[in-house]
Amino acid sequence: MAYRVIQWSTGNVGQYALRCILEHPELELAGVWVHGEDKEGKDAGELCGCAATGVRATRDAEAIIALEADCVCHTASGDTRPDEAVEEMCRLLESGKDVVSCSVVSLVHPATFVPESRDRLAAACEKGGTSFFTSGIDPGFANDLLPLALSGLSGHWEEIRIQEIINYSTYDRPEILFDIMGFGGALEDAPMLLIPGVLTMGWGGTVRLLADGLGLELDEIREVYERRPAERPIRIGDHTVEPGTAAALRFELQGIVGGKAALVVEHVTRLDDALAPEWPSGKGGYRVLIKGFPDMQCDFMFEDEHGDHAVGGVIITATRIVNAIPAVCAAPTGLLSALDLPLITGKGLRHA
Repeated sequence: MAYRVIQWSTGNVGQYALRCILEHPELELAGVWVHGEDKEGKDAGELCGCAATGVRATRDAEAIIALEADCVCHTASGDTRPDEAVEEMCRLLESGKDVVSCSVVSLVHPATFVPESRDRLAAACEKGGTSFFTSGIDPGFANDLLPLALSGLSGHWEEIRIQEIINYSTYDRPEILFDIMGFGGALEDAPMLLIPGVLTMGWGGTVRLLADGLGLELDEIREVYERRPAERPIRIGDHTVEPGTAAALRFELQGIVGGKAALVVEHVTRLDDALAPEWPSGKGGYRVLIKGFPDMQCDFMFEDEHGDHAVGGVIITATRIVNAIPAVCAAPTGLLSALDLPLITGKGLRHA
């Protein structure tokens, strides 16, 4: 019997999640919640480029919560509204529905999330007898399950470094690019992402999850970053990043053990591939570097059907959480991390 699933939002990630739900042999679409008036009443298939389904989108949250369903795929943005996103997910969990999400990324490691919100989510799971799992590609598969699996090939290791190397000029999230990451702004101005503590809020859960999986006790987590200016005008949607304004960012979140960086999550983000040639470069994707016996390097690259790496990463964020739904529905009640689930495979997903 298929699991009945609700898709909550059909934006950047949600449109791909909806398509994956419709194509997954173990899932059945129960309902769709949307934010925009222009999407209300539209068939779910129209919202993700698939055939008509007979399921129409609604902005009525109460009606969606009242539906009979096993799980909700919650992809509404939580970057600038984490409290609201947590409250939405609590209501869904309390209603008896499991939740998979990519909205509040630090929940990849629930144990070290903001205690008040973590406890609220845990109580919602207990009330509804439900399970909750947050993942994606980053934070998510590329910097938790992938490096943990590779670490099992080591005789011994000194440092595990995970790099995201992607050109974000086609990333369709202007509020993240310009408001949160500060692209197009003055280099001397600190955007939201670079306020002390914010990087740890976003990726600290990933570093702590790795530490848990590897049996390490961290002394601290350190943040470092550097930026570079645009050398030519860069047009992104309705915005132009002018020469001299921020157009490349490299940051590291370092998990320190014994005074040295043992675990490093590094992002190398450019809007123009020609910028900062001294920084790590690649074709667009993730790189896991393990210093030890033996040294290892694994490049994980992807793209959509048009060759776009940034959009390929968005799709993987959707597939990671959608394909986890059967395992999450079978899991015990409570807050889950990647360490609590079995291996998620592409069983049943082959298309001839």
